[in-house]
Amino acid sequence: MNNSVEQAIVASLDQFAAVNKIESLAIEQRLIEVFSKDMNFLEKVAEFDEVFDEHPKFDELREVFFDLLMINFFTSDVNKLEEDYLDSKEWENIEEETIDRGTELLNLLLYINECHDEEIKPGLEDFLKEFLLVEEDEFQDEFHIYEDLISNQQLAESSVEDICSNADIIELSEEMEELFVPFMSFFLQPNVNVNTQQELINFSNNKSFDVAVYTLIANFNKNR
Repeated sequence: MNNSVEQAIVASLDQFAAVNKIESLAIEQRLIEVFSKDMNFLEKVAEFDEVFDEHPKFDELREVFFDLLMINFFTSDVNKLEEDYLDSKEWENIEEETIDRGTELLNLLLYINECHDEEIKPGLEDFLKEFLLVEEDEFQDEFHIYEDLISNQQLAESSVEDICSNADIIELSEEMEELFVPFMSFFLQPNVNVNTQQELINFSNNKSFDVAVYTLIANFNKNR
């Protein structure tokens, strides 16, 4: 299992549980067990869903944790498979089976991986222009999905309070509605920061989710 993913799981669930005043140890242990298994990806997805079915209080995090399951596959599991596995018919079928799963968080996690490979610091403008290529004609789907981030880039240099208050008045797209605050908060403070976590709890209208997803991203970045 990818160590960065494991640290992100634990830290994120701890924050979510603390805000909601619930216990997270059982689901942490079960998820780490599933993520660590050596099995077919779709079998792993089935067990992953069983864990969230067993712990419905954490269901809000199911799809962002699915993104973690994917990044764990790309960075750990795939190393045990054939070199061209991601070009195989089997993987193509898996992609079709899971096309409706996960969120845009996967792109951010892939970007963070690339930043660490290239030894550069994550930045919103770099993420949008160099990784997602939103200014290129052939990537206008990405432009549409990330338009809320593009048109509000200045918030990544403001404050968590500003990010949260603006999120309440911007008509956010379906893809960014839940992720806008944690994404912007990460680009404001990409290193795990207790003050940022507390400000999200203070100012967000979706406190437990936003602090959990911010913590997930920042810990994944820290432990790369």
